[in-house]
Amino acid sequence: MKIVVCIKWVPNTTSVNIDPKTGTLIREGIPSVINPHDLNALEMALEFKDRYGGEVVVLSMAPPHAKLGLEHAIGMGADRAVLISDKAFAGADTLATSYTLSKAIERIGYDLIFTGQETIDSSTAHIGAQIASWLGIPYIYYVDEISYVNGHLRVRRHLEDAIELYDVNIPALIATAMRANKPRYVNIYGKIRAKKVGVEVWNNSILRLDEECIGLKGSPTTVSRIDLVPKVPRKGEVFKGDSREAVKWLVEKLSQEGLI
Repeated sequence: MKIVVCIKWVPNTTSVNIDPKTGTLIREGIPSVINPHDLNALEMALEFKDRYGGEVVVLSMAPPHAKLGLEHAIGMGADRAVLISDKAFAGADTLATSYTLSKAIERIGYDLIFTGQETIDSSTAHIGAQIASWLGIPYIYYVDEISYVNGHLRVRRHLEDAIELYDVNIPALIATAMRANKPRYVNIYGKIRAKKVGVEVWNNSILRLDEECIGLKGSPTTVSRIDLVPKVPRKGEVFKGDSREAVKWLVEKLSQEGLI
């Protein structure tokens, strides 16, 4: 069985800057990591492979330095890693990104696709559903358990107020629930294997996609304005004394500010 896991290389920061001309994220100078929720997807894929066999291919669309994340994925146990990287893909919204990923997945070949529930840099949760729509296959979100029974998938998803069970035909896309499992660590042997296996890099000369459908040109979503949360001025007052007097002082201050 061919299993593809999509991961995203995201900024490891809560402070992001947006290019005012393009409305896209400025990544230069910001450290990045694998989206944590995608590690749950990779772990679920590896556990599935451990039980039923198959090949796990990790796929990402990102700048060249994302090789570090894909090497980590190989170290965890993935068999192959493919990085889609080309300036032509830069600035893509979820529609253009999912289109590009779906075309790469078609090139790789697939029976089962895993994604994370969402990403920490945007939290749109669009990519999984959009990839499945491009490929014309069923998909299900918030999955925390999966098995293979009589030629089809049996999955469980955990909602806020319910647990649902589904039988899903293959091929299919599974969006793994965040915290559904504990991703395995990469040991020294995994690190050595990652360097040995290496990361394949595909640009648009390989995928040959219409440039009107990828990157900024293929992205109907635009950022028209960004409002930053204003900083609240603080008086920096400090009370020094016993706890009872401190409580009385605090209540008086809150009352003066109209907060209580």
